[in-house]
Amino acid sequence: MRSADLIELWRGGRRESIHRGHAVICDRSGVLEAWGAPSRVIFPRSSCKMIQALPLIESGAADAAGLTDRQLALACASHDGARMHVEAVGDWLDGIGMAEPDLRCGCHMPRDREENRRLTCSDGAPSQLHNNCSGKHAGFLTLNRHLRGGPEYIEPDHPVQQAVKAAFEEVTDEVSPGFGIDGCSAPNWACTLEGLGRAMAAFADPGQDRRGQAMRRLVDAMRAHPEMVAGEGAASTVLMRATQGQAAAKEGAEAVFVAILPERGIGVALKVVDGASRASEAAITALLVHLGVLDADDPAVDRHLPKSIRNWRGMDTGDMRTSTGFPA
Repeated sequence: MRSADLIELWRGGRRESIHRGHAVICDRSGVLEAWGAPSRVIFPRSSCKMIQALPLIESGAADAAGLTDRQLALACASHDGARMHVEAVGDWLDGIGMAEPDLRCGCHMPRDREENRRLTCSDGAPSQLHNNCSGKHAGFLTLNRHLRGGPEYIEPDHPVQQAVKAAFEEVTDEVSPGFGIDGCSAPNWACTLEGLGRAMAAFADPGQDRRGQAMRRLVDAMRAHPEMVAGEGAASTVLMRATQGQAAAKEGAEAVFVAILPERGIGVALKVVDGASRASEAAITALLVHLGVLDADDPAVDRHLPKSIRNWRGMDTGDMRTSTGFPA
C-alpha cells in the first residue's frame, strides 16, 4: 500500500520537503482516479461528520426539533469557536431543553482569534460550546432525546453511536474494522479511503429515498452556510465559497479532507500520511482545480497552494507545488 507523492515545497531551486499520501475521486460506479493506495484503512476523523449526522435526520429527530439548515450545517461542522458558533450551539441546546453540561465533547480554547482574545484578556475559561465539535454533539443530543437514550451518548454501544455506525458502514459499503476515540470523545469508525470516497459520491448523487433526502439536506445546508462549517479563513469555508457552491468541503484531523460535487455526482477523499494540514489543504485545492470547480487563478488557490512563499521581510523564498502526476 505505497503512498504517492502529492505536495512539495521548493526553496533555492531545490525540493526541500515532500508530503506523501493517498487520494481518490469516485462516482457511484466506483473509483475514477486514484493516487497511492485506495485500500488504505484510515480514520476519517471529522471529515465524516455529515455521515454521523444522517441518523439525526433519518430518525425524524431533526424535524421534531424544528432544526434549520443553519443548524444542520453546524451538525457537520468543525467550527472555530467564534461567537456566532458558540451562540448558535447554545441556542440550539436551549431549544431542545438542554444545556452545556449535557455535552460530552470537552473544552478547549477557540481557534477564532477574536473569541480567543476575549477569553484570554478577561481571564475567562472556554466552555464545551467552544469545542469545534459542539455542533455535532448538539446533533447527538437531539437524536438521543428523540431515542430516549441515556446521558452518556458517546459510549460506543449507546443507541446514538450504534445508529452512527450503521449509517457509516452502509454509506461506505464496508464493515468497519474498528474505531478510535476522537478528540471530542466520540467513536470514530475506520474505513478504507475508497470507502470514504464512495460515501462522498453517494452524498453527491443521492437517491430519492429517505437516506437520499437526508444526504441532500446536509449537503445543501453546508453549501448554504459555509461559515458555520468551519469559520472565517478556515480552508473548508474558504474553498466552499471559492467554488460558489459547486462543492461542499470538509477537513478532518491528521490531514484528511473530503469534497462533495453534487452537479458532477463526484466525491473526493484524501489522506496525507504525515498528518500535515498544510498538505491536505493544498491537495484538496489542487483536486478541486483539476475537477474544474475552482478557478486556478482564484485567491483561494494561492492561499492554500501558494506560488510564492514569503518570509517575514516579504522576500520570495520558494513555492508549494503538486508533485508530478498529481493530479493527472
